[in-house]
Amino acid sequence: MSDQGQDLDPATTPGVLLLHGLMGRASHWASTARWLSGRFRAVALDQRGHGQSEKPPSAAFTRDAYVEDAEAALEQLGLGPAVVVGHAMGALTAWQLAAKRPDLVRGLIILDMRASALGAASQREWADWFRAWPVPFATLADVRKWFGEDDPWVERPHRARGEFYAEVMREAQDGWHPVFEPEQMLKSRETWVYDAHWEELAQVQCPALVVRGLDGELGRAEAQEMVRVLPRGQYAEVADAGHLVHYDQPEAWRTAIEPFLNTILTDLTS
Repeated sequence: MSDQGQDLDPATTPGVLLLHGLMGRASHWASTARWLSGRFRAVALDQRGHGQSEKPPSAAFTRDAYVEDAEAALEQLGLGPAVVVGHAMGALTAWQLAAKRPDLVRGLIILDMRASALGAASQREWADWFRAWPVPFATLADVRKWFGEDDPWVERPHRARGEFYAEVMREAQDGWHPVFEPEQMLKSRETWVYDAHWEELAQVQCPALVVRGLDGELGRAEAQEMVRVLPRGQYAEVADAGHLVHYDQPEAWRTAIEPFLNTILTDLTS
């Protein structure tokens, strides 16, 4: 867990909780957290099974567990009510938390996460993709090249993607391995991929912003339907960005969310 804005007065400074996606880690939010730190107390969480957090048995990777972890972080750090920002799986956790505990979430940013069910075929494709990884990687340069240039499962891999995955590798005697267990990642995904999540969206009471990369995994039609379903939904998109919007287009990402955050701050002071 990383905490930006530690010198700010927690009694008067609004909190932001940043939740990474599947296979991500808190450090992927570094540039966002630094940018937020002048006005917010920003905390990025290594979620269970990810980064430096514990790797419990696969049975512990439920939707409820992820939501309860985020809930506990907000309560124990005194961040709530906070703006909760989530990418991909972290966005699903964010809106499920907002539906469950409206007292803890004053604003919600959903980044490139679909509300519709993805289904069994999608889960099988992910299992095949994990099996295709040439693990262990000999060097970090090999990690960057495979995910950024050579990954046969991605239509348009790019350099930022290679850097993203380099951050989730650790060195062992035989080479570089992911810091997570792929089977646990599949188990985490299994708990949400077969179901649609529109009902929880409709229960979100706070202002919510849905952000998509123009070439990301969330299509425009579905994103706009999510905005319609959200009681107080808004929409933004980032050009020249894929799924890793905040990572490969940090300036455009900040530009997309700044008006929403400014409104939250204005509401706090009015």
